[in-house]
Amino acid sequence: MALRFMPCAARRTGAMRRREFVALFGGAAAWMTPARAQRLAMPVIGYLGSESPEPYASRLKAFREGLAETGYIAGRNVAIEFRWAEGQYRQLPALATELVNRQVTVIVAPGGAEVALAAKSATRTIPIVFEMGGDPIALGVVGSLSRPGGNLTGVSSLSVEASLKRLEFMHELFPANRVFAVAANPTSPTSNSQLANLHAGASSLGLQLRILNASTEQEFEAVFAAVAGMQAGGLVFTSDPYFAYRSGQLAALAARHGVPAITQSRDFPVAGGLMSYGGDFDQSHRHAGMYAGRILKGERPADLAVQRVTKVELFINLKAAKALGIAFPPSILSSADAVIE
Repeated sequence: MALRFMPCAARRTGAMRRREFVALFGGAAAWMTPARAQRLAMPVIGYLGSESPEPYASRLKAFREGLAETGYIAGRNVAIEFRWAEGQYRQLPALATELVNRQVTVIVAPGGAEVALAAKSATRTIPIVFEMGGDPIALGVVGSLSRPGGNLTGVSSLSVEASLKRLEFMHELFPANRVFAVAANPTSPTSNSQLANLHAGASSLGLQLRILNASTEQEFEAVFAAVAGMQAGGLVFTSDPYFAYRSGQLAALAARHGVPAITQSRDFPVAGGLMSYGGDFDQSHRHAGMYAGRILKGERPADLAVQRVTKVELFINLKAAKALGIAFPPSILSSADAVIE
């Protein structure tokens, strides 16, 4: 049998190449641990929040549940990178740009038109899922509900449209009163349309409205003090995320000043306020999570119609009513989705 011998130089060269390859591969393997490799392979959701994590807690829970329905669990097969504006809405455009520069897979923009528009201005390519009250067409977020086009789609609730019904509930609770106070955020893009609807509704009911503006937490105290001084039947809050995320503070002020008030968010009566009437944010945020998951699976935002969550809910706090010396009529009690005792 013939034997073939490799020249010494060739054998040394081949051995060196093998050692270099093993060293290179081994170093990469040591650097790329299984956990890190999995994280790098995960899609990343950029979550743009207008507030801080605490006020978003119940909404985040609903979002994660919707995401899980599509098979995505944060930390297991998807990562979520958060940016919080801490109530400083002017920071939203810069935070949205940070997420774009991070090259996230999809941006979720919950909590109002301001958040959606900040995300929209930051990118035309990364998919965006918004969650908001009001009409996304009128607010300039999308051009069509059925075919939103571009890189945006999302979920819209009826919280903004419910402002007039809040006034009607207050009038039903205090039929003898002809004057009611309305708290509005003048910086909100939906403020003018809500006030126009409220004035029209008040006129048809023979009521007068006293508009009180508040766009910062420091102005809340003056709003409740003014209501107590003008002998208004009660205080109706327009729909606005800034108010909704400060339900605990508003409930405490309402109790301190003895003011019957109604807001859009169930968090208000849960925190001790009198009552709330507005869109079901559990549903809207869960649907936003489901849309984010569907986009991660490959669907295009342009092909996903904007969902309208039409469910509205009425929450009543009987303990707050007793403290205010109020007895709810059966007509309101029978309409309530939840009665807190």
